Amino acid sequence: MKQVNLRIYRMILPLLLGMFLSIGAYAQQISVKGHVKDATGEPVIGANILVKGTTNGTITDLDGNFVLNAPQNSILVVSFVGYKPAEVQASKSMVVTLQDDAVMLSEAVIIGYGTVKKSDATGSVTAIKADEKNKGVVINPQDMLAGKVAGVSVASSGGQPGASATIRVRGGSSLSAKNDPLIVIDGVVMGNDAVSGLSNPLSTINPADIETFTVLKDASATAIYGSRASNGVIIITTKKGQIGKVKFNYSGNVSVSTKRNVIDVMNASEYRDFITNSPTTTEAMLSTLNLYPDASTDWQDEVLRTAVSTEHNLSAYGSLKDFLPYRLSFGYTNQNGILKTSNFERYTGSVSLTPSFFDHYLNFNLNGKGVYIKNRFADTGAIGGAVSFDPTKPVMNDNTKFGGYYTWTTDNTPNGTKAGSTGINPVALLEMRNDRSTVKSFIGNAQIDYKLHFFPDLKLNLNLAMDYSTSDGRNIVDPISPANYSEDSQKSGVDRAYSSTHDNKLLDFYMQYAKELDPIFSKIDVMAGYSYQNYHSKGEEGSWYLSREGENYGQRTSVSADLRNTESKYVLLSFYGRMNYSLMDRYLLTFTLRDDASSRFAKDKRWGLFPSVALGWKIRDEAFMQSFTNMNELKLRLGWGVTGQQDINQGDYPYISFYRNGKGGAMYPFYDANGNVTWVNVIAPTAANANLKWEETTTYNVGLDYGFYNNRINGAVDFYLRKTKDLINAEVNVPAGTDFAEYVVSNIGSLENKGVEFSINTKPVVSKDWNWDLGFNIAYNKTKITELTYNDNSDSPGKRFESTGGDGGLNVKIHSVGYAPGTYYVYQQVYDESGKPIEGEYVDRNGDGVVSDKDLYRYKKPAADVLMGFNSRLSYKKWDFGFNGRVSLGNYNYNSTASNAALGVNEIFGNNSLSNKPKSALYTNFQTRQRLSDYYVQNASFLKIDNITLGYNIDKFVAKGCNARFYATVQNPIIITKYDGLDPEVDGGMDRNVYPRPLTFLFGVNINF
Repeated sequence: MKQVNLRIYRMILPLLLGMFLSIGAYAQQISVKGHVKDATGEPVIGANILVKGTTNGTITDLDGNFVLNAPQNSILVVSFVGYKPAEVQASKSMVVTLQDDAVMLSEAVIIGYGTVKKSDATGSVTAIKADEKNKGVVINPQDMLAGKVAGVSVASSGGQPGASATIRVRGGSSLSAKNDPLIVIDGVVMGNDAVSGLSNPLSTINPADIETFTVLKDASATAIYGSRASNGVIIITTKKGQIGKVKFNYSGNVSVSTKRNVIDVMNASEYRDFITNSPTTTEAMLSTLNLYPDASTDWQDEVLRTAVSTEHNLSAYGSLKDFLPYRLSFGYTNQNGILKTSNFERYTGSVSLTPSFFDHYLNFNLNGKGVYIKNRFADTGAIGGAVSFDPTKPVMNDNTKFGGYYTWTTDNTPNGTKAGSTGINPVALLEMRNDRSTVKSFIGNAQIDYKLHFFPDLKLNLNLAMDYSTSDGRNIVDPISPANYSEDSQKSGVDRAYSSTHDNKLLDFYMQYAKELDPIFSKIDVMAGYSYQNYHSKGEEGSWYLSREGENYGQRTSVSADLRNTESKYVLLSFYGRMNYSLMDRYLLTFTLRDDASSRFAKDKRWGLFPSVALGWKIRDEAFMQSFTNMNELKLRLGWGVTGQQDINQGDYPYISFYRNGKGGAMYPFYDANGNVTWVNVIAPTAANANLKWEETTTYNVGLDYGFYNNRINGAVDFYLRKTKDLINAEVNVPAGTDFAEYVVSNIGSLENKGVEFSINTKPVVSKDWNWDLGFNIAYNKTKITELTYNDNSDSPGKRFESTGGDGGLNVKIHSVGYAPGTYYVYQQVYDESGKPIEGEYVDRNGDGVVSDKDLYRYKKPAADVLMGFNSRLSYKKWDFGFNGRVSLGNYNYNSTASNAALGVNEIFGNNSLSNKPKSALYTNFQTRQRLSDYYVQNASFLKIDNITLGYNIDKFVAKGCNARFYATVQNPIIITKYDGLDPEVDGGMDRNVYPRPLTFLFGVNINF
């Protein structure tokens, strides 16, 4: 019995003890009534209060009050955006005062050759962090910028894997010279040209390695880069190591891409009805139509596909001891395009070392980035070919002559003689062409920053950098491909081979002196430096015919284009300096001066001097503003500066005449004594202009930075005027016999940009469970040519450019005084009472009774008047949802697909072949092409949602200390536009064979451990 009782006691006593402990613990709970305020005494609404180490918490009400049950003597963590977190001991009644977190105003903003506190910046500078949570499919760095910065336009060339993009900061400031902004990556000033076989030079940078983008927009911010900065500067900073033990990050995704839409063309049934019922149809047309009565081919479906792509990135970062932070990364991208055979495959590796010695007096920043890219390019002509190829013909037939692909022949038999000037089977264009390239690139620099021990106010900075790329490529078209077929068995197909190398070396050295001058309430920061940059490129290219005979099938035979070697080199020298002065930490002055020399100009025109001045006034810090307690930033900025342009896009030696092969393969016969002839290439001198000088752009900028409620609402507004003089362009029609070309590159005029930008970023909701970030920006820009000089041909309307496409294409753009660059130059269409265009009827604008070239007029332009960007991210506990979008207003496209579609017999039928047309041609019913009609200049304004993302976070994934985020993204899901073409976003406005942007579904994961 005693044993039984003892067992009962052993069971009951622990239960009783646990109960008493629980009661004791419960008894130690207290009801905390508190109030949270800021340093000015204002209540903080929505502040988070959390019992440290638990999930027990609450938020403050509209009066800043809260009630919370918490263990006695526990620690409460009080936090709110814009304030420093506070940890306080729980008590029954308490008041917590949160201090302003000045990080947003004091954090460093990267500018040219140094950094400055955001609150002290006097120029128009925008810094954004790479969005890791809502970025969609990002292959190139510029994809992360689209719609994020006011006044910055990013237009990709299309949906091709690794596609290039046109970036414009406040529009363009040049005509034929480069309008691209200067790109600086970790102190390496990049060139704008890519090696052969690389669509986009920025694709050599893995976006997963990018930490921040800083965009310098006005001249007071960019003038420190002088000759490189007329079109703005984009500074890319990559991720660096951190002090502490090693940490790892893995991010990966798989995406599925498919076509969003296609050009609406007649299907096989509709096309048969159209040809059969057309009053102009001939027996030959009907005979050709009925060759394959049961065939029905959707050619756009045949050339497009659903593509699966993958991406993987792995990085490790930490430090050795406390003096050598490091970061290592590896990335792999395999992007398949929706146009069959297109592919972009990239391997990247990077290393960053940032050691510090002698108590941070000596600092190193060592960066190396390597990339290996393999491309396969698809023939984009297949896109237009799929629109026009006869839908009543099969992809394959029983021919043995053209690889089995249906091909038009002169007698309409499968193995007949290939018909000339006919459409090529678009599937054959893709499958029988093997166009590949490999690119290797290295970007690296060693930056050394030393603060003198005996004079710590002075530091020295040396930056040695290299940007090296090399490429090899071959484009092989099968000798039996209908695209390059010849009845001569030794002259079919094509084998084009090329290689190129770009080598860019940079040396920068500057000294910086910074001193607090307390007696006069001032602070001064002076910098002076020297820069040397050397660009060297070379390449070779040749093309050969291929044999299709027996054992020699596919072997090179004769040369179809002579082997061509090119080599070029230019050098930039610069002396530069900057002074930042601050009085009472409220009145700011920045002065910069840069003296540049470019080898692209003659000796007496080589140097250019580029100054800038900017003033800043921190209005918020004035005594009369102290009553505005909810405003924490209000700064006025005034800026003026001059920048130069030497990236003239006219070769590296436009001031020197040299010899080259004659145009069009012109040759001259030489006869020997026996009458035998030898043909020799004509050598002709090039045009030159020794008086060519710098373009100069002067910018005026007025800006206002603002912030409210501890920067829960912040942004900027800017007004600017940019004037460029001495425009460099090959527009001057010189008198006959005065030079070796009709048009010679010269300084011919001026243009101006003016506009306004506004941006706002807000945090409308901040609470324990809910957080909402919202951003919006809008920019208006108007570009106008103000002067063009055409020597003694002043009555000329100007040189037209940009072909309408199609056989015998006509040029449809022009530069003219009083208009935007590249304005469309067209006839004014006449319409009937129902609003349909009348074929061949145009307005006689000059009233001379005849419609001629003199009636062409300037109508609309490709560039948008207004650009908007917006983004939103809402999070609830572990879930997050976000989207990014853009709006473009006032941009017009020339619809080449529609303008080259006419329904006359000669347009539909020729050389025993038929061609299809878009259904839009059935509406106009034009029998011949009206390519200069303004009907085809169409409004391409649009609203796009670039991506929508839903994510879920897991704090303890697999193990403690490991967290993960899983997400799903849909990219390019929504486009709202009136434009009739495939996609309203067309780089340059000429809608010709644009690679369609796909609809993409992406599933990804990001793991930190």
